[in-house]
Amino acid sequence: MRQSTPTGDEPELTGVRNFRDVGGLPTEDGRHVRYGVLFRSGHLAHASDEDTAFLESLGLHTVFDFRNRDDIALEGPDAVLAGTRNLNMPLSDPAEGAGFWHIVRDGDVEALRELLGDGKAAERMATAYRKLVLERTEEHSRMLAELTDTADPAVPALLHCAAGKDRAGTSIAIILLALGVERSAIEADYLESNARHRRYKVVRGDGSTGTEIDPAIRELLSPLFEARVEYLRTAFATIEEKWGSVDRYLEEGLGLTPERRALLKDRMLTD
Repeated sequence: MRQSTPTGDEPELTGVRNFRDVGGLPTEDGRHVRYGVLFRSGHLAHASDEDTAFLESLGLHTVFDFRNRDDIALEGPDAVLAGTRNLNMPLSDPAEGAGFWHIVRDGDVEALRELLGDGKAAERMATAYRKLVLERTEEHSRMLAELTDTADPAVPALLHCAAGKDRAGTSIAIILLALGVERSAIEADYLESNARHRRYKVVRGDGSTGTEIDPAIRELLSPLFEARVEYLRTAFATIEEKWGSVDRYLEEGLGLTPERRALLKDRMLTD
């Protein structure tokens, strides 16, 4: 599915979750995404000095931070990377809603069951992915404009949200669709966020995390913190329903002209 990286194994960052180079993914016309031009991760607020040094070594032009004000208040601003522009472009939060995170962090089993049980958590996530397509065309249009700017293109680029799974995952998928990456490869990359060392670290109000959390609560929270292919497919289906095709979505919805799409491919693809 993905070509092996020419530089060996990807690094294990201690304070940044879910980091990876998107390079190596195959396109439908037989090319591949270049290594070193497009990266994804969770937030950079807890990056260690070693993490920061590594990220600076990538020569990043722009970090796209899709977190909202509440996210940043909770975790903190990104670590500063020398020579890199940080562009905050808030996108919809799958968990948005008054008091939602308070219940996730501090609610008991019954409160969480009322909020998330009987399929409500997965339904919330699917709705969020639809909104990311329908309500965030302006932001995604700007993202593509930044990447295809003829004077100062925002590449190499790192895209992240809080966990690097939903908002960043959808945005990465949009770029990969524009590049003509095989749909199965886009989905496989998305699902890599489920790897144990990548997953967002859920911390409850009592300080419990991971397997320390009550199993019944873990089960209720699971749909929020898993990358499920049906979520991403909801985004794809929404594109088809609203615009009829990916090509029309990119050109009419996001303003990506054929000329700028060709430029994006030239910058990000290799034989």
